[in-house]
Amino acid sequence: MKGLLAALALCAASPAAAMLPAAPAETASPEPTAPAQPIDNTQNAGDDDRISGRISGIFAELPAFRNVRVSVREGVVTLVGEVPQQEDIARAEEIAGRVSGVVTVENGLERDVSLSSQAGGLATLTGKLNDFLAMLPLFGFALVVWGAIALIGYLLAGLGGLWSRIAPNGFLEELIASAIRFVFIVGGLVVALDIIGAGALLGAVLGGAGVIGLALGFALRDTIENYVASLMLSLRQPFRGNDWVLIDDLEGRVIRLTSRATVLMTLDGNHLRVPNSQVFKAVITNFTRNPQRRFQFDLGVDADDDALAARKLGRETLQALPFILDKPPAEGRIIEVGDSNVVIRFLGWVDQTETDWWKAQSRAIPAVKTALENAGFGLPEPIYRLRFDPRSANVPFGEANQSQESEAPKKQVQQLSSTHHDEDVRPVDEIEDMVEDERRQSGGEQDKDLLDHSRPVE
Repeated sequence: MKGLLAALALCAASPAAAMLPAAPAETASPEPTAPAQPIDNTQNAGDDDRISGRISGIFAELPAFRNVRVSVREGVVTLVGEVPQQEDIARAEEIAGRVSGVVTVENGLERDVSLSSQAGGLATLTGKLNDFLAMLPLFGFALVVWGAIALIGYLLAGLGGLWSRIAPNGFLEELIASAIRFVFIVGGLVVALDIIGAGALLGAVLGGAGVIGLALGFALRDTIENYVASLMLSLRQPFRGNDWVLIDDLEGRVIRLTSRATVLMTLDGNHLRVPNSQVFKAVITNFTRNPQRRFQFDLGVDADDDALAARKLGRETLQALPFILDKPPAEGRIIEVGDSNVVIRFLGWVDQTETDWWKAQSRAIPAVKTALENAGFGLPEPIYRLRFDPRSANVPFGEANQSQESEAPKKQVQQLSSTHHDEDVRPVDEIEDMVEDERRQSGGEQDKDLLDHSRPVE
């Protein structure tokens, strides 16, 4: 009889195994999956009690699972009850599934959201608070160490006499002092965090600060470029205060060089602030550095006249003026032959410390022009040829010309005596005086002048 029952059990197991769903097709995966553990055909008596007792004993040792009820039937474990945290539900199922003989786990656990169930979390929070209170003396000691290191940095940065001897100007002196303060403050913070054992926090903070600094660097690129240009200009010293300069197409006299901009006073008396980044990259023409300066002007003589004789006469006239320098000598150049004249360019040098450049040019032009005219050289104006169509005129040309001549008043040209020989050509520049007055006034700490007259001009 027992053999017959065993044969029937085997026959019943075979169709059941044949009716099992086919395994899904294998998919490409980086790691092969472990084969499913086979389920035994039979179960020994008392296995359910053994599994239930084992799981219940494990849960009894874990405070989170003390309210979990376990029941086992035919190797199927059913969990019922409440646990304090959501992750404890999956944890209980994972523990029960690891017990030998368990076929599957029916997880009916729920989270207990009552206030009494969170006593463990509150106890943990209380413990952390107690730990924090216990570490307060250590925190205080770390703060004291940080403050002491930062104080040393401030004391070193305050040694203005030392840094003024090392740095070439006040701007760089202030930069060195700020760098020393920054290094000591950051170094003190590193030491303080190491004392309290927060080295990992320091790494995270420095990493985040690096990313933030990179983003700010791109956002404030123009500001940083302007700051670096200010530093370079303070070292290079391309001009002095009250120098007459041309920065690209911006002309004026230098009032001061600040940490942000170069302040000019235009020849109209207006203030002009040029960003130092633009000044650093610009082409700068300094009209003041060399006291000798040349002016030039063009005059055209009649094409039928002797251009070489006119050139010689004009050059001699220019050289005879008292304010024209002998070295370099005055010069005349024939530069162009026009339709009705020959253009001659006259050049003369003056000493700007004794002669105003504009006044010298204003004196030289009429002097040469008068000398050429007195010598019989013609200074013709451009000649244009006009053609009139008689068919488009309402009045005959002869009558129109007679009427215009009769109506036109006779103009009397009065010859005025020239007094330009008595004109003073000494340099008197009102803009230069205004710049000097403003430079004597303090521009404040933010507009501190970085130009150092003790350093050579580049």
